[in-house]
Amino acid sequence: MVEQDTTATETNAQPSIATGRRKEAVARVRLLPGPGTILVNSRGYEEYFPREAWRLAIRSPLLVTHQLGKYNVNVTVDGGGLTGQAGAIRMGIARALVQLDPAHRAMLRSGGLLTRDPRMKERKKYGQKGARKRFQWTKR
Repeated sequence: MVEQDTTATETNAQPSIATGRRKEAVARVRLLPGPGTILVNSRGYEEYFPREAWRLAIRSPLLVTHQLGKYNVNVTVDGGGLTGQAGAIRMGIARALVQLDPAHRAMLRSGGLLTRDPRMKERKKYGQKGARKRFQWTKR
């Protein structure tokens, strides 16, 4: 009887939901116990992110905490480019892991995975061609 109760709680386990942001990208991450599939916008992450650097960024919180293959990751991401989206997913996974087990916080913090990257695109200034570039100046 006790075994049935534990399996029922494992199958009905509450997902850990977290949000990650980088530049203009916003990722909503859901972690559930499972074989370790990673879906990004209902597609496999290998298909969504063609570069290995992006895939490594996504897996890094799971690798640091030795949780790779223990959780299914379901992500909805929008905005920004692929690099920003990969960074947002990385932060979302790290925050979700901390929700599941607060003991992971120290490992993720030391790896810099819980720190929000504050760099944003600088706005265009009036009287200039862009954020920094000026219009061409002619003396005569």
